[in-house]
Amino acid sequence: MATTTTNFGWDIPQSTDLVKDGATAIAALGQDIDTALVDLKGGTTGQVLSKASNTDLDYSWVAVDPLLILDAKGDLITATAADTPARLPVGANGTVLTADSAQGTGLKWATPAGGKVLQVVSTNKLDTFTSNSTTPVDVTGLSVTITPTLSTSKVLVFAMISGDGLIASNGSMFRLLRDSTDIIVPTSPGSRSSGALALFTTNSSTVDNGTITYLDSPATTSATTYKIQGFATTSGNFYVNRSSTDTDNAAFMRTVSTITVMEIGA
Repeated sequence: MATTTTNFGWDIPQSTDLVKDGATAIAALGQDIDTALVDLKGGTTGQVLSKASNTDLDYSWVAVDPLLILDAKGDLITATAADTPARLPVGANGTVLTADSAQGTGLKWATPAGGKVLQVVSTNKLDTFTSNSTTPVDVTGLSVTITPTLSTSKVLVFAMISGDGLIASNGSMFRLLRDSTDIIVPTSPGSRSSGALALFTTNSSTVDNGTITYLDSPATTSATTYKIQGFATTSGNFYVNRSSTDTDNAAFMRTVSTITVMEIGA
C-alpha cells in the first residue's frame, strides 16, 4: 500500500515501486514537492515571505511592512536607503529630533541647543484690582503657568504692573513669586521688603508703571506658576490697572498689566 509523508502528503515510493518503475516513482515524489513549494519561488531583494492564507506552505513575497518593525511606544519609522525602512527608538525626555547625516537613518535625538527660546507663555490682566493689605496678597489674574520641557532650562520672567496708590506714606510694593516662593531675595535685606518693587507714589491720582525682569532656574519639568503679589506699606489702598480716583479722562489712564515667561534652553 502506498504511503505519504506526514505533513504534506507527498507519495513515498515503496521498495516494490522502485523495483518495478523506480524512475516514475521518484519523478512523482519530485513533482509533489515542486508543486507544494511553488509559492517559495521568486521574490526580489528586500522582500519577505508573508502568509497568503491558512493553507500550509501558501506564501507570497511582499515588501517589508514598516509597521512590523515598530515594537515600543514612541518608535518612529525612518529609512536607511531607498525602500529600506528602519526603526528609530524614541529619545530621552526633552530631546528633539535632529537631522544628522552621520547616522544610519540620517536622524538622531539630541538635547536642544542652549540659549534658544523653547516656549513662551503670557497673561494680560485687563480688569482692576484693589487691596489695603499690608501683607503680600496675590494680584488676581496676574499669574502665568509654564511647564518646562527640560529641568536644565531657565525661565525668563517679564512683568509690567500699572496702577496707583492712595497711602499715607511710602506707597505700595510688589514682588515676584515662583509658586509660593519669593524668588528675588537680596542677600541681606535688613528691614527692607525682601524682593519687592516699590511702584506707586503716595497720595497719587495718576497711573504709574513698574517692571520686573528676572532669570529664574526652577530646575523642574513640572507645571510652575509665576505670580505677582502686592501690599501697602502702611494703611491705605493700592490699585492695579486704575488710578486712586479712577478718573478715566485721558488715554494714558487706560492701562493693562502683563506677565510673560520664556523657557530658555540651557
